[in-house]
Amino acid sequence: MFQTKIAELPAAIALLLLRLGSGAMMLVHGWNKFMNVGTLKAKFPDPFGWGSDVSLYLTLFAELICPVLLILGLITRIAALPLFIVMAVAVFSIHAADPFADKELAIFYGLIYLAILFMGPGKFSLDKWVLKK
Repeated sequence: MFQTKIAELPAAIALLLLRLGSGAMMLVHGWNKFMNVGTLKAKFPDPFGWGSDVSLYLTLFAELICPVLLILGLITRIAALPLFIVMAVAVFSIHAADPFADKELAIFYGLIYLAILFMGPGKFSLDKWVLKK
């Protein structure tokens, strides 16, 4: 099903681990928000003026649905984009005035999602299987 050259194997495994690890971690993060959606609705940041509810639901989409797609390696680049955007908003808007320590994790995740966005899902993904590449 998945054919890869031995020389390409380390990069393919690294991308798989990056997708699985960052996807699983973000899924847990998003799940915690989902479980507290009632209390978050009233105080969730609204950086674009769309309303707290809209901002919360867009964030939940990015932090719950996109990580599942990332883990599966399904429409991976498209799934990485909302995750990168949410991390960029966290760094440059929500935590803009905060010390570096408060935005460090969002920067780290943002870099991971940016790398996945540029590199794609790797050999071990549903994208590669579906597209038969």
